[in-house]
Amino acid sequence: MSSIHVYRISITDLETDAVVNAANSGLRAGGGVCGAIFREAGYDRLTAECAAYGHCDTGSAVITSGLRLRAKYIIHAVGPIYQDGHHNERELLYSAYQSALKLAVQYDCRSVGFPLISAGIYGYPVDEAWTVATEACSDFIRSHPETDIKIIFAVLNDDMLAKGRAALQKVQ
Repeated sequence: MSSIHVYRISITDLETDAVVNAANSGLRAGGGVCGAIFREAGYDRLTAECAAYGHCDTGSAVITSGLRLRAKYIIHAVGPIYQDGHHNERELLYSAYQSALKLAVQYDCRSVGFPLISAGIYGYPVDEAWTVATEACSDFIRSHPETDIKIIFAVLNDDMLAKGRAALQKVQ
């Protein structure tokens, strides 16, 4: 049975089939979650795998191997840069989660770890980002009842943990 959880853990420490990178459209190493994933997975090899794609549209996702991570795969999901909430940010963020989950299922992943996409340097308001994230994942589970997947949100502090769990309670 599918489930959604929020844990205080680094995404690079998760033992899931896939982890999601909060990627930029150029699929280049960045800061925050993206930088940590590139560093732990192996910068040069992950850069080479991402370069094979070259680009990923906002709201979409691509997949590479997990390289040195515990995860078998890294799903690179591109969330929107938050402007003012009136430039399809919600729809694009929702789509990024859905695209990542579709890839996870396509590659037979039974567990996937997510960061809170777009809520770091992309400026998406945290509470709204949690609402979109939990709704997108919950909707995916409901619309794919044949799928059994464990979704884990990895956060680094107690405030994000509390906000994530509160948002999750609203959709369960």
